[in-house]
Amino acid sequence: MITLSQAGAMALACVVLIAVPGPSVMFVVGRAMSYGRANALASVIGNAVGCYLVGVTVALGLGPLLERSEVLFQAIKWAGIAYLLWLGIQAIRHARPVSATAGTGPLVESPWAAIRTGTIVGLTNPKSFVLFTAVVPQFIDPAAGNASAQILLLGIVPLVIGLLTDTTWALAAGRARIWLAGSPGRMTTIGRMGGLSIIGVGVSVAVSGNRH
Repeated sequence: MITLSQAGAMALACVVLIAVPGPSVMFVVGRAMSYGRANALASVIGNAVGCYLVGVTVALGLGPLLERSEVLFQAIKWAGIAYLLWLGIQAIRHARPVSATAGTGPLVESPWAAIRTGTIVGLTNPKSFVLFTAVVPQFIDPAAGNASAQILLLGIVPLVIGLLTDTTWALAAGRARIWLAGSPGRMTTIGRMGGLSIIGVGVSVAVSGNRH
């Protein structure tokens, strides 16, 4: 079992890593600006699920495999980049004035679809792998045994922090979108800006270098 001191130290490290705007934050903001607050909140849930699934795979042994295989790491990284670029392009293509997107317009997406999208982004976010392969293991107590169980328990800490911070960003971006919705032309611009933000996530990941 983990101790309160382990969880506390882990929380401090995660706040620094997660709270600073990165791919997840830019993705959530982009979704809020392009699709609205409800979609962004569903994307936050999906992103958290995806990030935690990374922790599960690391706990089950993928972490050491990724350390040995640069090819596998790069394959996962570039799959995520390609998906983000596709999402951004779709948001730009379907950006419409409010009157055109009311009801069942092209920017309406089911909560489950948003959760699925967020999950894929969380799974392919290199930051998730850095967190669970470089940060979380530092707080494992070898004397306590069962390192896999410790990783799974410690992984709940960044999961909660990520949910809180990303939700805050989603609500703020969603509120800005509503405030600017008075002009249909502005909403088209906002949708395109959201798409560009998502593309920016992919570009930033692509130029961020390797895992080291």
